[in-house]
Amino acid sequence: MGAPALAYGDAALSAFELDFLERGRRRRQSLGQGWSTPFEAVEPVRDFRWAKGVESFAGWYYCATARDHVGYESWLERDQLILMDRDPQVVGISSQPFWLHWHDGTRRRRHAPDYFVRLADGRGRVVDVRADDRVDDAAAESFEAMELACRAVGWEFVRAGAPEPVFMANVRWLARYRRRRCLRWLITARLLESFEEPAPLVEGVLAAGDRLVVLPVLFHLMWSGVLTGDLRGELLHDHSIVWKERGR
Repeated sequence: MGAPALAYGDAALSAFELDFLERGRRRRQSLGQGWSTPFEAVEPVRDFRWAKGVESFAGWYYCATARDHVGYESWLERDQLILMDRDPQVVGISSQPFWLHWHDGTRRRRHAPDYFVRLADGRGRVVDVRADDRVDDAAAESFEAMELACRAVGWEFVRAGAPEPVFMANVRWLARYRRRRCLRWLITARLLESFEEPAPLVEGVLAAGDRLVVLPVLFHLMWSGVLTGDLRGELLHDHSIVWKERGR
């Protein structure tokens, strides 16, 4: 990979540069100077592209974790954004948070990761979303450089691919009920009692009240992990077994 391949430890802090927007102002700093910026709250460094006839599809997703809209540039990015929004360890998310600049020994390079995530323990995580069959040599080199930069400042680096289809279909459905406005405390208490032990979804719902009123509360509790079920084995249906997650 050239020069950055030798830039471990303190050398990496100056071998890489971060280019980002903070309160509307463009800033460019060495990795060692800029890594402590709250990147989960910065603006995207480039516009999201909409083009007729292309495979990718850009848009904005209302992120319950960030309480704001977060951008994506493909359905795969949107799916990974939904999964991060559901992760209880994630407390902040931004898209296209910065450009990482480096020299590969031949020419100057730059790469903007898809997401920056702040974890509950304060650590940072950089996420690039790319399906396995779409990782060409240039992308692999960019991901290698990004991982090296992340390691130098104690961030995690994740290259996320396509999620398991059945699981993702179920989580997309639950995401419709991610907002806290779906909660009704009396119904919540009834549902927790109904699913203290594993039971079919429809039985627990009817025991808690009117189906149309109770279902949004149930799905919100499953989104948040308070109630759970087998989301990977089959699509949710009336007779899916649901139970209360211990310790939640």
